[in-house]
Order: sequence, then C-alpha cells, then structure tokens
Amino acid sequence: MSWWTTPASDTQVTNSQRIWLYVLASIIMFLLVVPILIVIPMSFSGSQYLEFPPTSWSLRWYQEYLETPRWVSATITSLEVATLTMLVATPLGTMAAYGLFVSGHPIGRLVFFVLMTPMIVPVILIAIGTFYVFGKIGFVNTITGIVLAHSVLAIPLVMIIITAALRTYDLNQERVARSLGATQTRAFFAITLPQIKFSVVTAALLAFLTSFDEVIISIFISGGGNSTLTKQMFSALRDYIDPTIAAISTLMVVISTTLMLGVQALGRNEKD
Repeated sequence: MSWWTTPASDTQVTNSQRIWLYVLASIIMFLLVVPILIVIPMSFSGSQYLEFPPTSWSLRWYQEYLETPRWVSATITSLEVATLTMLVATPLGTMAAYGLFVSGHPIGRLVFFVLMTPMIVPVILIAIGTFYVFGKIGFVNTITGIVLAHSVLAIPLVMIIITAALRTYDLNQERVARSLGATQTRAFFAITLPQIKFSVVTAALLAFLTSFDEVIISIFISGGGNSTLTKQMFSALRDYIDPTIAAISTLMVVISTTLMLGVQALGRNEKD
C-alpha cells in the first residue's frame, strides 16, 4: 500500500484526498516562516542599516544589544514581568477552569464566556481602557500594572488549556478520593493536578510568552525605567532603524522556540 492510498485518519480519508490540505498548510507555513528566515540573517549584518542579503557579516549588533544599558534594562523588565505574569495567570486560570468545569452550573458557561472576552475584544481597546483605569489609580509605568494587564490576556489561554485537559480526565478518581475522606482541595492536589501537570506547564509557558511578546498594552502602560523590551523595540523602530532590532528579534525567536521544544520534549517523556 503506497503513501497516497494510506488512510490519513480514522475516517479512512486517504492522503491523496487530503493533498489540498497539505498544500494549503505548506503555503501558510511558508508565509509564516519566511519573515523569520529573513530577519535572522539581517541580524548578522555588518552594515549600519538593515539589508538583505547582508553584504558583510558581523556580531556587532548582538554586542550592541548586550552593551547598551537601555536594552539590558528593558530585557530584565520583560523577563521580570513575564515571570510574574506566569505566576499570577497560571494558578488563577487553573482555578477558574477547574471551578467552572467541576461546578456544572448553567451560569458557568456565561462566566467562562466573560473570562474569554480578552481574546475576543481587540487588544487596542483593552489597552485604552487599562490605561484610563490604571492612570486613575497610579498603576501606569509600574511593574504591578503591567503584570495585571498582561495577566488579563494570559488567563484565558490558561483556562482553555486546562479545560481541555480536564475534559480528558476522569473526575471519578477525585470523587473516590473525596469519598474516602479527602477534602476537595487535597483531592485536587493529590489526584487531579499530577495527571494534568503537563497541561499546567504548557499553560504557564504560554502565559510567560504572552507577556514577553506583548507590545500594544506595553506601549500604553509601560515606560521610563519600567519599559518592556517590546516597548523599547517599538520606540526604536519609530525613531531609527538598525540591525539591533533584528538581533533582538532573533534572540526572542530562539528563546520562544527553545521553550516550546522543551515543553514538547517534556510531554513526550511523560507519555513514555
């Protein structure tokens, strides 16, 4: 049996019948990956300006990034904010997903939809509203304000991942533990959490990356000594353009890709 006639799924649809899907997916992946493949070589350019392909090669822009105080400060701020956002959004999103899933109350769907609105409403509207409210209470240009705003974006992602994990989990195991005298909290931490821990780790990683890569809200509520890396990059693109931006973008791609591959490897080891 050739690859063309081999069933591509349990529906017995063959690979030849799904060739259009493979072609479409390849085109989309090409359009998504090509810009990255262009940025990476530009980061190693020896020229004063962005150019592709580079006429000369150098690490000067990576050195420029590491030796410039404003870039280093912005990087530290972004890492701090992303870590705190992860620590805030992951437990809150997990608790919300678990509570709504276990309750089974009809109003739970409405609450779930309300908590999902940050993924539906344009981010620019969230940024404007956040800036107005935080300006009133003094949270603009503060780490606390940035973390709270980023957590609003990260919590829905955490909830989606944890809810999907709970749908594949047999809650009867937790009910048995509770029937033997365990409290619901203890049953969750002893029985449920160990079985969905990979989903929790994945959710935490996405919360971190959501904050680390976020730019629109950061433009509105971060600034001064608490400017994030993405805010600093946007300001640099507005004022002047040099390959330092490409070098930083390359490092961000490497960090994000490495974290995602690490989580996938962890999940593969858990299954084995």
